[in-house]
Amino acid sequence: MMRTVAPQPFTFTGGGERAVLLLHGFTGTTADVRMLGRFLQKKGYTSHAPLYRGHGKEPQLLLQARPSEWWEDVKAGYHYLHELGYEKIAVAGLSLGGLFSLKLAYSYPVVGVIPMCTPMKLRAERAIYEGLRDYVSHYKRKEQVAIDIERFRRESMDILVALQEEMIQVKQSLEEIHAPAMIIQARHDEMIDINSATIIHQRIASEEKEVKWYEDSTHVITLGKERDQLHEDIGHFLDQLHWS
Repeated sequence: MMRTVAPQPFTFTGGGERAVLLLHGFTGTTADVRMLGRFLQKKGYTSHAPLYRGHGKEPQLLLQARPSEWWEDVKAGYHYLHELGYEKIAVAGLSLGGLFSLKLAYSYPVVGVIPMCTPMKLRAERAIYEGLRDYVSHYKRKEQVAIDIERFRRESMDILVALQEEMIQVKQSLEEIHAPAMIIQARHDEMIDINSATIIHQRIASEEKEVKWYEDSTHVITLGKERDQLHEDIGHFLDQLHWS
């Protein structure tokens, strides 16, 4: 059987002086933000999307990594854009990538921040585990390999706790964010409590901030039916930022 090519980080050069760091979610890959990256490239923005350790590979490799290492991957992506010569960087992230985008916004200078479907509250405690289970099941079907899901469940508890702690830490630090923010939320998000968007909006200190709702979208909004409108809205937001 021919196996699929593993996802990779990408850098799409736009030709201008503006750059955007794109961050995927937990159990996701750079494929989740690839179309957004291509759209931004056509508008003259350079985009870079790191692939977090363990993602897009065997589920066991995912469990061997930790959110602290994924945060290191995010920071490396930010510094990579600086090394390419980009002094002004905006950041957009989906789900866990949204958490990291907020964390980046209070840890480093960013021109703007776009958290998409970003959890401050989970819809249920089992939501993250269900995402993991779906990841394992999909991998088993795609690669036709045997995986002990029950063993995987037991071994996944540490990573789930660490993700919860990451969410709490970011929530407690939202008041440190001053960059312009566009908070994006799918109305039919099946993974997180959609009131998370309101919490972010209320708590961040940014003077320029808004929440945009997408009435026909689910959690992975970047691949959903409203993605074209999402692209246009993100492009408009980025165009209005103070890049000079």
